[in-house]
Amino acid sequence: MIRRVRRKAVHIKKKKEETVHRANWCTNNDDGCEEEEEVVYVERNKQEEEDEVDWKSLPDDTVVQLFSLLNYRDRASLASVCRTWRTAGSSPCLWSSLDIRTHKLDAEAAASLAGRCAQLQRLRFRGADSANVIINLDARNLKDLSGDLCRDLTDGTLSMLAARHERLESLQIGPDFCERITSDAIKVVALCCPRLRRLRISGLRDVDGEAIGALVKCCPNLRELGFLDCVNVDEEALGNAASLRFLSVSGSRNIKWSNVMQVWSKLPGLVALDVSRTDVTQAAACRLLSSQSLRVLCALHCPHLDERGDYVSYNSKAKVLLARFTDVLKGLNEMDSLDLFANRLKRAKFFAGSHEGEETVKFWNTKNIRSGDMKLVELTEWLEWVLSHTLLRIAESNTSGLGSFWLKQGTPILLSLLKSPQEDVQERAATGLATFVVVDDENATVDPARAEAVMRGGGIRSLLGIARSCCEGVQSEAAKAIANLSVNADVAKAVALEGGIGILAGLAMSPNRLVAEEAAGGLWNLSVGEEHKGAIAAAGGVKALVDLIFKWASGGDGVLERAAGALANLAADDKCSMEVAQAGGVHALVMLACSCKVEGVQEQAARALANLAAHGDSNGNNAAVGQEAGALEALVQLTSSQHEGVRQEAAGALWNLSFDDRNREAIAAARGVEALVALAQNCGNSSQGLQERAAGALWGLSVSEANSIAIGREGGIAPLISLARSDVEDVHETAAGALWNLAFNPGNAWRIVEEGGVPALVHLCSSSVSKMARFMAALALAYMFDGRMEEAAAAGMVFESAPKNTNLDGARRMALKHIKTFIMSFSDDHTFSSAAFFFGICCSHTSCRNSTNP
Repeated sequence: MIRRVRRKAVHIKKKKEETVHRANWCTNNDDGCEEEEEVVYVERNKQEEEDEVDWKSLPDDTVVQLFSLLNYRDRASLASVCRTWRTAGSSPCLWSSLDIRTHKLDAEAAASLAGRCAQLQRLRFRGADSANVIINLDARNLKDLSGDLCRDLTDGTLSMLAARHERLESLQIGPDFCERITSDAIKVVALCCPRLRRLRISGLRDVDGEAIGALVKCCPNLRELGFLDCVNVDEEALGNAASLRFLSVSGSRNIKWSNVMQVWSKLPGLVALDVSRTDVTQAAACRLLSSQSLRVLCALHCPHLDERGDYVSYNSKAKVLLARFTDVLKGLNEMDSLDLFANRLKRAKFFAGSHEGEETVKFWNTKNIRSGDMKLVELTEWLEWVLSHTLLRIAESNTSGLGSFWLKQGTPILLSLLKSPQEDVQERAATGLATFVVVDDENATVDPARAEAVMRGGGIRSLLGIARSCCEGVQSEAAKAIANLSVNADVAKAVALEGGIGILAGLAMSPNRLVAEEAAGGLWNLSVGEEHKGAIAAAGGVKALVDLIFKWASGGDGVLERAAGALANLAADDKCSMEVAQAGGVHALVMLACSCKVEGVQEQAARALANLAAHGDSNGNNAAVGQEAGALEALVQLTSSQHEGVRQEAAGALWNLSFDDRNREAIAAARGVEALVALAQNCGNSSQGLQERAAGALWGLSVSEANSIAIGREGGIAPLISLARSDVEDVHETAAGALWNLAFNPGNAWRIVEEGGVPALVHLCSSSVSKMARFMAALALAYMFDGRMEEAAAAGMVFESAPKNTNLDGARRMALKHIKTFIMSFSDDHTFSSAAFFFGICCSHTSCRNSTNP
């Protein structure tokens, strides 16, 4: 029977006091489910009622202003409150800008939004599929269109977008390579969008002279062009674009710099040029800087210039060269004509000697610019965009030899860009910080010097600040940066001190999957530190993580892996493990182990279940996991995974679960003995962790006599003897424990002798650095040669694989000799006490193995 609890309140007026009366009764609904309805009678103070705000009476403009402070989801929620607010929520002024990158835009969704998009001016989308249905929005007044992850975008789709939005002033497609777009589509854009002022597009194979000529001819107001990471660009045709003020060919190849020197230097209005990540020559750079109109040349990560590293060669009055070998921020400060930069930079200290906690100052602020100086506004916005894009690309390439650059220049610039008023710049800056600190993505290795440089520059506070943004894209990238930086223990402490745990726990509850995923990743990394686990639980992080698993059970592989990984770390703490169980974590994790096919998710779910079951009698989680339907069967199945990490964590979970008597027999009933024997047989070349857990799980199961016999019958003794020969202490220790239990059965004792186990145990007994391993090896030998094996044989008991040619007398003498030597080594009281202590551990058999590393 399902029990549901509902709650409602009935208000009763009363002048002086407030009391609460509760009444409960049970009813049956139409489904036959029992419902418990709790009615709360609240006697309200009259003065409180008089002080209440009647939200329906708010002026329309006030409601619209409140709506403008919210994101799209919150607006939709408030709009559903009443008809008045629904009307206010549809106000055209609230729908001048729309970011649908994190939403799946299909024809149906576009049709439902179309009624609100009549005045839409700015739209950001993601993917070619969304681009195909944008026309259904019927946004005829669209001025700014920006798309990313558009690798599959075709000429036809781009041409259609241009034809339906002839008022476009800005078109940005990238930074992914748009290899399916050709010059033909660029010509259509030029013909259909005569008001175009800005065009940025990435990864074209060829931008020919006809396409550029069409832009020059049909778009007289064109002020900015960006052909980034293109294979071929007709540089001579660009020399005819007299209206251009800003040009970027960052990352483009096959540029003929001899032609550039002749034609681009003569562009009358060109103020700023970006040639970063190209093979620009020193001669071309000098010639361009001599241009009368050019004020800024951005040439970051240009090998021909970096080899020389001689700024004097390029020094020119009122000109700025932004390069690896120049001081970028100082260069901006020295521009006398741009006094805007000077006032900001005098207070900025971006060098390695800056004090911890010192806040990085943004090197420009468009809010301080006079309203009439729009040219300066354009320049600063362009510089922010170019620097954020270039630094992100450099970080993604993970080029060696840039350590000094990142510490002295890259980090300060990225921290400054976090304060940009442009949300897309903030996003890229946060992504850049998240990327450049990771030097080995596969092993999650973070450069400590870079992480600490971000922390010293006030980056943690800045990232947490923009994580509170209403823009979900900014939230997601800020959370990603915080997550990556938190791999460093010192940064993790700083995040916690700045209130970052509460912020991440809140973001983990976001309805946006990408935001929740990155926030869960942050909690995963922070939960490695024992000192942070309690704070995560106190901030509601445990429930948020469990809820994520249920919410994104399908289609959210990234968020599931991060949530399960964080829960695995938290479950290693006794108190937090109980909170995980109370929040429904056992069911959630078993659900993942049973149904999810993604190996990373399976690994973390199995690790979480292992840690939940690792607390022995201190809580009931071990039994709870075993009693959860399908849990043991799923873990047994995972031991045959193709992924070593999954096999290791599943074996570890079964090891911990085997300490419970009921679990032990249930594992055997689920064919766990066969699965674990097969795992032990095939782990000879696997990691030490997998070998230890495979042997440990068999050790746990072998406590039962029936399981012990089954392990011997299935061929488990030979691989355990092989593991007992390992030089790794943890591996041969667990193998010795399993052989100790198995040796108590006469049939298994015969098998150990037959498989050459006596020399292996003798070696452990005399040579292992582990006292526990030595002690258990001695006990195993004592069990084997206590006379029961011979008595059973004399009584006519037939053993499978009974040793025929083995010299039992020689094996017995060898064993007894080393047992005697082992006992004599404990002749002094202190050593004997230590041995007795280890014997107690062996008998209680409470060895647990856990991992808290993500």
